[in-house]
Amino acid sequence: MNIRLRQKIFLAMLAAMAAVVLCMYLVMRWSFDRGFLRYVYELDQARLEAVVGRFEEAYDAKGSWKFLKDDPRRLAKLLRSVPQDGADSPEEGYGYALHGLGHKRGKGRSHDSGMGFLRRVVLLDEQKNPIIGPSTSLRELPLRPILHNGTTVGYIGMIPPRIVSDVRQLRFVQEQKQAFALIALAVVFLAALISFPMADRMVRRIQSLASATHLLASGKFETRVTGDSTDELGQLSRDFNTLAMTLEKNETSRRQWVADISHELRTPLSVLRGEIEALQDGVREPTSEVVGALHGEVMKLGRLVNDLYELSLSDLGALTYRRTETDLGLLLRQAIELFRHEFEGRGISLEVNAPHDGALLLFADPDRLRQLFSNLLENSLKYTERDGRLSILAERKGKTAEVRFEDSGPGVPEPELGKLFDRLYRVEGSRNRATGGAGLGLAICRNIAEAHNGGITAFSSQMGGLGVKMEIPLNG
Repeated sequence: MNIRLRQKIFLAMLAAMAAVVLCMYLVMRWSFDRGFLRYVYELDQARLEAVVGRFEEAYDAKGSWKFLKDDPRRLAKLLRSVPQDGADSPEEGYGYALHGLGHKRGKGRSHDSGMGFLRRVVLLDEQKNPIIGPSTSLRELPLRPILHNGTTVGYIGMIPPRIVSDVRQLRFVQEQKQAFALIALAVVFLAALISFPMADRMVRRIQSLASATHLLASGKFETRVTGDSTDELGQLSRDFNTLAMTLEKNETSRRQWVADISHELRTPLSVLRGEIEALQDGVREPTSEVVGALHGEVMKLGRLVNDLYELSLSDLGALTYRRTETDLGLLLRQAIELFRHEFEGRGISLEVNAPHDGALLLFADPDRLRQLFSNLLENSLKYTERDGRLSILAERKGKTAEVRFEDSGPGVPEPELGKLFDRLYRVEGSRNRATGGAGLGLAICRNIAEAHNGGITAFSSQMGGLGVKMEIPLNG
């Protein structure tokens, strides 16, 4: 049988409440039985106090307890004049005793209770030898002395009851137990009335999450659920909304990525196509300048494809790193020397402060770090205005190597600094390739820095341009 979640939660809650009610009912019955027996025993003790006077009078008349030993039925006669609690007369209250000893009184409706009281009365002589009653151990039994002329001539006591035998008491106990049972059933019924709407509300929230999950799985990333509660389901709803928002953002980024890649590939391909068609139509002659322009577009296209390939390898974790002990200062100066001629051609002065003679050693991949420095230098070369400045500082800070690149204007707006390392992102909105590359160089730099357990961030340079800070642990 297929039981739905609503029924399962309802039955679980109902079963838990029913178990609690049952335990309470059993404990209440046990407590009531013990308390009522204690109450009956206290009543019997009060009746026993009234009996003491009768025994003292009988002893005064007979002079000994021999009359009870010879005829135990006299005990019932002594008790006849002491009424029970609630009896109108001694005869009505103790008719059970006479009935139990052969006297016919009434119809014996109190036979059980009277005989029970009589059998629990214990009479002892002055040496505490039993006269009437069981001969079991009476050490812990409270005894009431019976006096004759100021001298103790015997003791009387009452054995505590173990069960209720009086008809009226039994009827009262039965009524109370029935009341307990009815109350327990009423509580269970009320619990059922409360459990069903609670289970229904909980299941409706779970069904809402399930429906939203199906929509999210089908690609509708704009799906959201209401998570205004503070419980676990509310937290799950908020986590679901965060997941949906992240997926929606990733889907938007993916579409933008495809559009940007298409744009970046279309530009050099359009130039190549135009030049080749011009050559085919005889509009242009295949001179060395034309061939050089075509070669330049092919090289741009090749660099773009190579950058995309490296980024894909980095995402897959397949980009290889061969770490060795590397002199960071020497590596940085070598990378700068490759670009020094181009910086001089644009009139950009270089200020380099890097340690010599292996003062800044770290465990890293020299080829990947050289690629990182080349990308940063190329980025400064393309975006720094002519006759500007580029300051490069490499130093050790504790167990970390820090490298700073700071150039002169133009600068980057503060809101754009955090986006510089995103793929295909460039500050200029026109995406004009004349002022820069495809926007993948800084993304590759971030991947290389993170692969060395380091990081790279952008900030506003004190010279009015862009600053880039890279941190890499010395031990890799």
